[in-house]
Amino acid sequence: MRMSRYFRECAGSLAIVVGLATVAFPRTAPGVSEQSKEPGGLAALPAYCLVGHNVGKIELGVNNNGTFGIKYAEGQAVDCFTGEEVASCEYPIGSRISYLYGAAFWIGAVVDRDTLVSLGADGWNSVESEFAPDESPFGDIIYRSIRDPNAPEYDGAISEQDYIATYSDTLLVGLITDVAGKPHQPLDIEITQATYAWSYAYAEDFVLFDYKITNIGTSNLQDVYMGIYVDADVAFEGRTSDGAQDDICGFMETYPAEYGNCTFLDTVFAAFIADNDGDFSYLPAGSDTKQPCPNVTATRIVRTPAESLDVSFNWWIGNTSAALDFGPREKANVGRLAEPFRTFRHGNLGTPVGDEEKYYVMRNREFDYDQVYTASIQVNDTLWLYPNQDLADDFADGYDTRYLISFGPFDINPGQTLPLSFAYVGGEDLHQDENNALNNLPYNPDAFYANLDFSDLALNSRWASWVYDNPGVDTDGDSFSGKWHECCNTVTINGQEETVCDTFWYEGDGIPDFRGASPPPAPEFWVERDDVGSLRIRWNGFYSETTRDVFSREMDFEGYRVYLARDERAASFSMMQSYDHEDYNKLVYVAAGSDPGFELKETPFTIEQLRCLYGSSCNDTEFDPLDYTRSHPYVHPDYPESVFIFEPQDYNASILGVNTGIHKIYPFQDEPNLDSINAADTTDDGYYKYYEYEYVLDDLLPTVQYYVNVTAFDYGSPATGLGSLETSVSNNAQLVYPIASWDNVQNQNLEVYVYPNPYRIDAGYRDRGYEGRVDTDRPPDRTREIHFANLPPKCTIRIFTLDGDMVREIEHDEVAGSGADTHESWNMITRNTQMVVSGIYYWTVDAPGRDTQIGKLVVIM
Repeated sequence: MRMSRYFRECAGSLAIVVGLATVAFPRTAPGVSEQSKEPGGLAALPAYCLVGHNVGKIELGVNNNGTFGIKYAEGQAVDCFTGEEVASCEYPIGSRISYLYGAAFWIGAVVDRDTLVSLGADGWNSVESEFAPDESPFGDIIYRSIRDPNAPEYDGAISEQDYIATYSDTLLVGLITDVAGKPHQPLDIEITQATYAWSYAYAEDFVLFDYKITNIGTSNLQDVYMGIYVDADVAFEGRTSDGAQDDICGFMETYPAEYGNCTFLDTVFAAFIADNDGDFSYLPAGSDTKQPCPNVTATRIVRTPAESLDVSFNWWIGNTSAALDFGPREKANVGRLAEPFRTFRHGNLGTPVGDEEKYYVMRNREFDYDQVYTASIQVNDTLWLYPNQDLADDFADGYDTRYLISFGPFDINPGQTLPLSFAYVGGEDLHQDENNALNNLPYNPDAFYANLDFSDLALNSRWASWVYDNPGVDTDGDSFSGKWHECCNTVTINGQEETVCDTFWYEGDGIPDFRGASPPPAPEFWVERDDVGSLRIRWNGFYSETTRDVFSREMDFEGYRVYLARDERAASFSMMQSYDHEDYNKLVYVAAGSDPGFELKETPFTIEQLRCLYGSSCNDTEFDPLDYTRSHPYVHPDYPESVFIFEPQDYNASILGVNTGIHKIYPFQDEPNLDSINAADTTDDGYYKYYEYEYVLDDLLPTVQYYVNVTAFDYGSPATGLGSLETSVSNNAQLVYPIASWDNVQNQNLEVYVYPNPYRIDAGYRDRGYEGRVDTDRPPDRTREIHFANLPPKCTIRIFTLDGDMVREIEHDEVAGSGADTHESWNMITRNTQMVVSGIYYWTVDAPGRDTQIGKLVVIM
């Protein structure tokens, strides 16, 4: 339920003008039936599912009912794979800033002279989605991932997080009628929806959507239009009802992009919504930290069913009062459509209600002015209707706004499938000046835009289009690799001015690739506890070192890094050790343009390659590339205009066991011939010995939990300006306590013990980082822990009072050899969900086939 900001602030005067009471209105329009969407006589329920894309910087909820975001999901907002809560669109992830209320797919067509529209949601009529999946297992979402080549979900994977859903508009049970009393009439279409997300730096700010729309009916679908509807409500989590009232909406068609010393207008083609001022001063109740929302999210269309289509961009402000409902509208008989003015059913200017009005908006060919220009439209404007001047100022400086970007027409014959691809993209730091809106809206929109920074949104939008269709790649083999720019500059060579040109690809061949540069697969690793306070990390890097990059098709493996953290947040991980090849980047001096300097254009060179190229011979051990720096560059003796410097690609910690603490477990093992493997090449557990490594972490606190990870990284792609890529430091990290392993407990007959014992409330465990490290929003009495060590992997822990009353029972069930097989914690909450009180308690540990162990613990509160 939401009420427009103008109505909320000025309800007294508006009650006289439009005769409305000062109450909050729901999204349901007047007269709409409240019939619930019960399955009725269905044999089985649709397999509705919500999943959360959360591997990158943007977390986005996606449903299998034609919507994304969590507000139009069926059921609770939890991931149907993990059971964890899902954010609608949190950006950056972990910030608790929401950039999406809900979004939906719309499609309309003319069928036998009837105008029909099917949609995921419209944000207005409380319409349940008109799309539904089949029953389980036929309608279940499919998960795939490129992270682990050994995992079953690797086959056919595109990204680190693929979700494939199928749904149709043919389920009729329980759907409400539209405002005209018209029941939902399906188009008989089936949609296969694939969504892709990556954690890599160039792709972490967007999620790619790929739709395949199939006509599964018997009628021709004529004059088809498709659209993406978005209602953002940008605000700090929990503030959306208030924060929704100050969104601004617009469309960015192009943005300047640089290559070398040349600037080109890059096609962005993105509809966006952001907060009007970034909320720099917003301080949540009970917090001492401000929570601004300075970023922006947008929809970037990357593929439509045909190259030449009519595109419409419409935004509006929805309200149950027709007088407060607004959207830009063209005057009669002008614009691209040049047809008579159409009055919407309820007299509202913006919100289309019912199939006919929704279809009209999708096909109206309007391209609305940006919202901040609402108060600037003049009465004598030849194209746009003159906005209500009592409301225009308030509309221009932000409101509860939503948009629809749509395109068509085309036909879909029975059995035919058409594609649609788009990206939901984030851009950071749109707002630079916290007083920008205050100083410039609503009357100076040009100055307002001059103080916004769309560069990150434009960059991320460009990468989304490149991942969808790789520039310079001839995917279908027809000798066309896409579009390219030429950048020319005047340089001086041997005293003569010459024009030097360079070309670069900026657009692909029009055939989807859905392929981005990726780091090598992370190695499979194990953590072994040979000694208390020590961890031995072993990994096998066969796939890391032999997998080609899907973008460049090169084996670009560079090295490994070992990380350690006290909690699972990515920012908590510290690099403990690194190993990488010895190689060097060659930077070439470019004198042309206004900003001459050294540029990286080639992949790294080994020391042997550099000696052959620039030393006196390939055996010139005196040649050291690091002798040539910016103050003392290398000048080619035959081509004095060729000036280079050399820099190490990474640490060049390449001598195992010498300048890195990482060792090969089998240092004398030869690289295997994969065409003829013999038993001597593999370990007892079937891994190639040549790719086996280890690193030992010592002097760790045995009573503290740690997270361990091993990553792989590459050397990047200089041709596209892409730096080194590394697998996630937090994904697939292993939790481990450096206490005795189960084997050591058995071999040494170690007894269970408890720590801290006594537990003292005045000991400052939380302040010292021993408990509640991640749960900063939870009160202290919900982060306390007492730990049990040297446990059997499967056992039952019971805590009793001295009178014999059981306080809590805990089932410990771990796999022997895992990082927590001999450890368990108690949150000091009783079985009656109360905080334990001061006293002396005794505990027992029972395990099958073992004697009961008994001990005492003391709690001092």
